[in-house]
Amino acid sequence: MKNTFFFILLSAILSFAAHASIQIYEFEDLEQEQQFKELSSTLRCPKCQNNTIADSNAELAVDIRQKVYEMTKQGKSKQDIVDYMVARYGNFVTYKPPFTLATAILWLGPIFVVMFGFGFIFVRSRKKQALINEDESWNQAKEARLKALLQQDDDGDKQ
Repeated sequence: MKNTFFFILLSAILSFAAHASIQIYEFEDLEQEQQFKELSSTLRCPKCQNNTIADSNAELAVDIRQKVYEMTKQGKSKQDIVDYMVARYGNFVTYKPPFTLATAILWLGPIFVVMFGFGFIFVRSRKKQALINEDESWNQAKEARLKALLQQDDDGDKQ
């Protein structure tokens, strides 16, 4: 009885792996297949953040792959398919979003951060150098006064 239950349980667990399927796409010519592969590896899955639609197993990615396949089979150009996806999912669906007012912070933000950082370091080092120079002049004046006091003390001890 235990063996039968064990084998039924093992069969049920192994059947889940068989449920996973691989989608096979057939094309009329090599050019369509290349276009589909290129688009699948350049379009980003909106749900998975940093995965292409070829790498993602999310339902949304499967739907996008299917739509790309259908549009490719219809003879649509690569740019037509990308434009359709951008219109539907926004510029996020491409890995290289165009420079627009909405994406300006993505393109210019790192430059401003680096420039601000170097400017901050430059100003801070200039202030520190000014303080060091000020301290040196103060120390030289203080040292001259100290030497004068010591010479007075030495002169007084000799008499």
